[in-house]
Amino acid sequence: MKLVRVGEAGTETPAVLTGDDRLLDLSGVVPDIDPAFFAGDGLARVAAAAAGGLPELDATGRRFGPPIRRPGKIVCIGLNYHDHARETGAAIPAEPIVFMKAPNAVVGPDDQVLVPRQSTKTDWEVELAIVIGREARYLADEAAAADVIAGYTICNDVSERAFQTERGGQWDKGKSCETFNPMGPWVVTADEVGDPQQLGLRLWVNGEQRQNGTTKEMIFGVHHIVWYLSQFMVLEPGDVVNTGTPAGVALGMPEPRFLRAGDVMELEIDGLGRQRQEVGQA
Repeated sequence: MKLVRVGEAGTETPAVLTGDDRLLDLSGVVPDIDPAFFAGDGLARVAAAAAGGLPELDATGRRFGPPIRRPGKIVCIGLNYHDHARETGAAIPAEPIVFMKAPNAVVGPDDQVLVPRQSTKTDWEVELAIVIGREARYLADEAAAADVIAGYTICNDVSERAFQTERGGQWDKGKSCETFNPMGPWVVTADEVGDPQQLGLRLWVNGEQRQNGTTKEMIFGVHHIVWYLSQFMVLEPGDVVNTGTPAGVALGMPEPRFLRAGDVMELEIDGLGRQRQEVGQA
């Protein structure tokens, strides 16, 4: 099942995308696709309603919003691909590197990304994102972690590298700027994704491919990440976990060319859709 939200920012309509690319209106079934949707019986209600028939939405020319309205938190894993660690000259971490992004950094998959004021090193990162469907607290093992995952989506973990590493403190200030977490276009439920460690990830800037990786390159796999995080914090329904990026970011280039106003990013993950963002100036 593919869950989407379409319409203008703040007034999106929840919908489900069918296998033949029709959008079915969920507004008569659930108020929205948000943390409360995942905490309750939203998925079951949508599945039952879709099987019984729902009105169709005309999505022609309509904006796709983030597929989850205001996640409770966005937890991120840094340096989680072998090839990305190599390109940045970093040691392979012994444990997952954890940081947070502000939930209000989330925008739709095709919304504009803004280079912050005083920025000199705004960068891109295509990432597989986990959507939590049940509370995860001190999970016993990775098998238990699989049971709390509702689905997956794409996030562009946009990052300002100077803010992240040259301005003191933790990484968060280089990760939480406005528009720095384009999400979507949809959440695909875990049963449809299959093995999350067999997905290709790709990103282009101005038509030139920069990233072409696979989740097989992850240092810490999806289920390990969820198990690990649950030992330190409670993951709640509707939370999002960004799982790291493969090689090909600007930071890893011999002569980096960071994002500027007018650039265009395009990114995709197998089975999870495609994003496109034009870059503007804050």
